[in-house]
Amino acid sequence: MAIFLLEVGTEELPAGFLSGAIAQWRKLIPTSLVENCLESASIQVYGTPRRLAVVISGLPTQQPDREEEVKGPPAQAAFKDGQATPAAQGFAKKQGVSLDALEIRPTEKGDFVFVKKLIPGRDVAELLTELIPQWIFRLEGKRLMRWGDGDERFSRPIRWLVALLDERVLPVELVNGVETIRSDRTSRCHRVLHPEDVTIPHAQDYVDVLRSGYVMVDGEERATIIREQVAAAAQKLQGYVEIYPDLLEEVINLVEYPSAVIGKFETEFLNLPKEVTTTVMVSHQRYFPVFKDSNFQELLPNFITISNGDPEKQEVIATGNARVIRARLADGKFFYESDLKKPLETLLPNLEKVTFQEDLGSLRVKVERVSKIAEIIATQLQLSDPEKADILRSALLCKADLVTQMVYEFPELQGIMGEKYAAANGENVNVSKAIFEHYLPRNAEDMLPATLTGQIVGLADRLDTLVSIFGLGMIPTGSSDPFALRRAANAVVNITWTANLGINLQQLLTEITQDFATRYKKDLPDLLATLQDFFLQRIRTLLQDEKHIDYDLVNAVLGENDREYTERALQDLLDVRDRANFLQSIRSNGTLDKIYETVNRSTRLALQGDLDTAQLSPQAVIHPQFFQKPCESAFYEALLQLVPQTQAAKASRNYQQLITGLETIAPTVSNFFDGPDSVLVMDENPDIKRNRLSLLGLLRNHARVLADFGAVVKNL
Repeated sequence: MAIFLLEVGTEELPAGFLSGAIAQWRKLIPTSLVENCLESASIQVYGTPRRLAVVISGLPTQQPDREEEVKGPPAQAAFKDGQATPAAQGFAKKQGVSLDALEIRPTEKGDFVFVKKLIPGRDVAELLTELIPQWIFRLEGKRLMRWGDGDERFSRPIRWLVALLDERVLPVELVNGVETIRSDRTSRCHRVLHPEDVTIPHAQDYVDVLRSGYVMVDGEERATIIREQVAAAAQKLQGYVEIYPDLLEEVINLVEYPSAVIGKFETEFLNLPKEVTTTVMVSHQRYFPVFKDSNFQELLPNFITISNGDPEKQEVIATGNARVIRARLADGKFFYESDLKKPLETLLPNLEKVTFQEDLGSLRVKVERVSKIAEIIATQLQLSDPEKADILRSALLCKADLVTQMVYEFPELQGIMGEKYAAANGENVNVSKAIFEHYLPRNAEDMLPATLTGQIVGLADRLDTLVSIFGLGMIPTGSSDPFALRRAANAVVNITWTANLGINLQQLLTEITQDFATRYKKDLPDLLATLQDFFLQRIRTLLQDEKHIDYDLVNAVLGENDREYTERALQDLLDVRDRANFLQSIRSNGTLDKIYETVNRSTRLALQGDLDTAQLSPQAVIHPQFFQKPCESAFYEALLQLVPQTQAAKASRNYQQLITGLETIAPTVSNFFDGPDSVLVMDENPDIKRNRLSLLGLLRNHARVLADFGAVVKNL
């Protein structure tokens, strides 16, 4: 077995591309080997800012022989009177076999000619030489560039190539215009700590040889060292450091030989909001902030940066980094102090200069729409006048921080600075908090608004965006969703569920779409239906993916092409959540199995009748004079007893009452179908048949208060 090494050396790669390229190679290369009938013991993909590499262990030196079956022409065309026709002769010649090797086999489309060919395995070194350019140039990423005068594209110019099968150099050429990169066994090391090239004698020596040149090719090794060094540096400062996963991943891909450096800045900058200082350090400088305590609330005037330079020159590196962050923090201090001089309300006219969307007007116009929608929601929820006042004030100011100097410079602080400026300007806590919260979960994927004011304004903002963008016909397709409309719809549903807001989404969408059509003078007959379908799709996805409800139970609560269920779901999002959760729970505890057969069977047969699905009263539709057997009377009496349980469950949304009733009636229905005095539902007498189908229809209707049991799959 052999060990193979491929290293693609480049100019400094962007951290984002490197992370993506490693992930792509981890999928692409194993798949490529399988496609070429090659097995391996292990595949290790490595990456640093100047290289992308893979080491494959346990490769055979020879591709195994394989048998391939090839389908040829129809037998009728290949043979006439037992003799091979030119079609058969041509097929045999093309496949390199004799006519005797041809076989006739039946298929779904008739008899065809087949041939089995033995394909000798190729030399693996030769095969790898062909695969290497494919692996390199099939990598995808943002802003791939051309270099030199060639047409090949990569994230950065390729400067060297190492390709070894054990100790042998594989002859690979990457031709890019007049420039040709030829493989050898020479690699480049750390630019500062080891500027000399190194020679790799054997593929298995790769990691150790590069480490001798101050390059740690294994990202996991670099991550471990960074964590250890950052923790040690924080301990030295008697502080604490939070390891942000995104920051760590980026820093790993910015260095080849990590070295933690402690820096400091003036204490005057600690008067800035913590979020400003940490944003400057984390998002703009890739520094780790240092906190006084493990709650990560109060900062120390220090930072920790991961250097790729000479560890012996940490003092110089720290001084340079401090100079940079001092300038950034000084800017932040200036922006903060300047912004505080202007109450948010005075900035509203500036929103008129910022376009939300070309056909929808400015952000100031959007604020007007959001305010109106927030008022509709507040009215629908019958909130108090003080609550409404806070909501309308928050809606008015919710976008004002977007035209502050701080947020212009640091867009990731939207909402965060709005809350702080509002509080500093004397707005009450409900208003200031809502300005921040209405962006959630945009600012933090695992957070949702906690206050009622933030929840209502957050809903209004997203509903406006959804209706407005849909109103322009800009509906998400495939992976294209530039306005993040799927995320907006998910947030509407999740906020409603988490806060237990009893909103009628159906009514809200109706009012908002009507206002949009009037405001923009558009005739949009399909807009409401399109939005309804879009929300139903999001509800379906959230129930399955986040609430972990079985797919058939989701179908049962949302209905399959059943407008009664879909409208019910949009009218009461809390009810559809609760019914789905309840169905999942009674499946888990076995209760669903006890009622499944009778309810599902009744539901299917009831389709043969014409009973209105809203009808629950047996007296209104059943005629006892048509009863032929005692089981019919028993069924009828059981339905009479079920009515108050169903009505109570419907009113209180305590569906256990309904299920208890269905459990009680199940033996009676089973006897109706299969007992000693069972009946034939589809009787020849139309009145008797209709009566029996109505009994089944009534049971179906009672069950429909919870779900469409016809969509439930047995023993999923």
